[in-house]
Amino acid sequence: MKNAQKAILALEDGSIFEGRSFGFPGEKSGEVVFNTSMTGYQEILTDPSYKGQIVIMTYPLIGNYGVNEEDIESKEPRVEGFIVKENSTLFSNWRGDKSLSDYLVKHQIMGVEGMDTRAISKHIRSVGAMKAILSTEDLDRDRLVEKAKASPGLIGRDLVKEVTCERPYQWMGSNNPNFSNFDLRPSTLQFRPKVVVLDYGVKYNILRSLKDRNFQVTVLPASSSVESILSYQPDGILLSNGPGDPEGVPYAIETVHQLIGKKPIFGICLGHQLLGLAMGGKTFKLKFGHRGANQPVKELKTGRVMITSQNHGFCVDLNSLNPDEIELTQINLNDQTLEGMRHKKLPIFSVQYHPE
Repeated sequence: MKNAQKAILALEDGSIFEGRSFGFPGEKSGEVVFNTSMTGYQEILTDPSYKGQIVIMTYPLIGNYGVNEEDIESKEPRVEGFIVKENSTLFSNWRGDKSLSDYLVKHQIMGVEGMDTRAISKHIRSVGAMKAILSTEDLDRDRLVEKAKASPGLIGRDLVKEVTCERPYQWMGSNNPNFSNFDLRPSTLQFRPKVVVLDYGVKYNILRSLKDRNFQVTVLPASSSVESILSYQPDGILLSNGPGDPEGVPYAIETVHQLIGKKPIFGICLGHQLLGLAMGGKTFKLKFGHRGANQPVKELKTGRVMITSQNHGFCVDLNSLNPDEIELTQINLNDQTLEGMRHKKLPIFSVQYHPE
């Protein structure tokens, strides 16, 4: 690694961190966030919910089991940049077929190691997630800070349009959806309940989980009209996860609002937030978000506590929902924020975490 390029992370508050590149060189802006998971880095890289973000892994050694073609959550990595304390140059796993470094280079994703990830995470935890620039090209600190300040950030920005599918398709269980298989004979599917998934950046594992439970799964672009959605005659509608600020996709909020009362609806993560807005609630930005595989969620009716996987920076304000219509079902035990809700009269419910 002696010849590795120098890399600089500049935060909008003027903080500077140095490291060295092990992925694709370049310069990227994004909101810098941290994830506390010890494994699952390939799933994190390919989770569309991370679009617009530079992800820091708090676990110190990443890459030790390599990368394979199966453990992906979308067709390609979605993060703007990936920062680790130490990238493992050797990987050992019977399913691994390439190194993390090779994977990042192949998909032109910036990867940086050698930074003090503990210091960065503690800083974010204290002052909050913020805009940043990661660069191997421009190493002028003052100029990079100014670039970070001028970068677009997440608030009010529509990132869903950058990760949603371009046209409808049917999920057949492959990580590479075959759009040509969309027009299947109805007779072969008539005994399977039909679910329409509105793709705001859906993770493949949500689609896998639905298919494993014998659903016929049709995935539609985020911009699909109410008429188009209902034309598939679904038995239920799933509002998927996705990146960024829910208020940045007003067309999705309006569509969900019009769907209320017409079909059973289930929302996950961004889908949960859009549902909250569509039902008259409000959302707000969390200080540093919930990202990791160890978030404790309490079910209010039973008192049961679940350890959940989460990735979100915005949240539904639990005090903004109409208590005559909406029941709060789950809360986060770390900060008491809303993790689940359901409509008291209609078949509508949602969760903030990832149940799949």
